[in-house]
Amino acid sequence: MAWIILVIAGLLEIVWAIGLKYTKGFTVLWPSVGTIAAIIVSMYLLGLAARTLPIGTAYAVWVGIGAAGTAVLGMALLGEPVTTGRLVFLGLLVVSIVGLKMTAGPATATP
Repeated sequence: MAWIILVIAGLLEIVWAIGLKYTKGFTVLWPSVGTIAAIIVSMYLLGLAARTLPIGTAYAVWVGIGAAGTAVLGMALLGEPVTTGRLVFLGLLVVSIVGLKMTAGPATATP
C-alpha cells in the first residue's frame, strides 16, 4: 500500500510542478489554489509512505516520478525541446526509479 501512496504522491508532484507554470508567479487565483493543494497533498502522501518505506528510497522515487513526469509533460504541453539526449536521460531516470523500487526491500513499520 505504501508504494501506491508514493506513486500517487509522485503524480501529484507532477501536477504541482506543471501547475507552477500556470500560476504565473502565483498571480492567477485558481491555478495557484490547485498548485498549493497538490503540493500539500503530495507532501502528506510522501510522509505517509515514508512511515514504512526507507526515506532515501521514498524521497528519490517521489522526486524521480515528479522529475520524469514534469519533463515529459513539459515537452508534450509546453513546447519544451524533444531531443535524443533528453529522451535517453529520461529513460535512465525511469530505469533508476524502477531499480530503487526493486531493491528497497519490504516495507516495514517504524518504531
